Amino acid sequence: MNATQNTFSLKSIFLDFKEITKAGLAISVLFSSIAGYLLGVNEEHPFKWSVLVILSIGGYCMVGASNAFNQVIEKDIDSLMDRTKNRPVPSGRMSQKTALFVASLLTIVGLVLLYAINPKSAMFAAISIFLYTSVYTPLKTVTSLSVFVGAFPGAIPFMLGWVAATGDFGIEAGTLFLIQFFWQFPHFWAIGWFLFDDYKKAGIFMLPTGKKDNGTALQIILYTIWLIVASLLPALGYTGQLYITPIAAVLVFLLGLWMLFYAVKLYRLRSPKAARTLMLVSVSYISLLQLVFIIDKFLR
Repeated sequence: MNATQNTFSLKSIFLDFKEITKAGLAISVLFSSIAGYLLGVNEEHPFKWSVLVILSIGGYCMVGASNAFNQVIEKDIDSLMDRTKNRPVPSGRMSQKTALFVASLLTIVGLVLLYAINPKSAMFAAISIFLYTSVYTPLKTVTSLSVFVGAFPGAIPFMLGWVAATGDFGIEAGTLFLIQFFWQFPHFWAIGWFLFDDYKKAGIFMLPTGKKDNGTALQIILYTIWLIVASLLPALGYTGQLYITPIAAVLVFLLGLWMLFYAVKLYRLRSPKAARTLMLVSVSYISLLQLVFIIDKFLR
């Protein structure tokens, strides 16, 4: 019986850790950092397994810390929404002190590991945590501009990988940042649309007009177009060592049209189902785009 209880306890702790760090989201974000690292390695900065492993662990710690801090801060808000009320802190399975300890420990471990790669990586990770927890999170119940603020820490992981590989922040890292920055808007506005009623319970502002209307849908289309433009910049030869071949550019453009199609569909239908579809497409889009960039680099 004791062995069974211990196993159940360990499983519960593991599941709560996964939930408070939002493991699925953290791994998705971590993929962006790994993609940026693979794009950044070259003869001058060769690939190193040790750096990739440290980046992966440190990156997960930083994303997990941000999510854990967020859940401590938003405990009362999370308890009001159906999709978040069963999280470890609002449900009472984990105390705020424990969650705060986990978040703080992850922050320290993550910063130390990323600093071991290079100081700039640790600096950008620290900026990301600060903006996410101290600016974006409090603004969510105040103004829809929180999405704009949140787009900055959300765009850091892709370029963080490049910085980890090269130790430098230049036009290449800036371009990777720009791509993921513009991607944030259609992605999070789509989430804000199909979860509008749930967010409304907690007084969270996500949509730019505050409504599920043509104005919001039009902005989603416009930011998707800006995303397509940003993603094609490496094909023009003005982004330093970051560039893609014409074939890759065509694939990237087609991916952009795929996402734009569902953005236009949301404008036409203005339904939660169309918004949810756009959200799912946007997740696939950013991963596929990064894969195209990586495969193109190593095949040419």
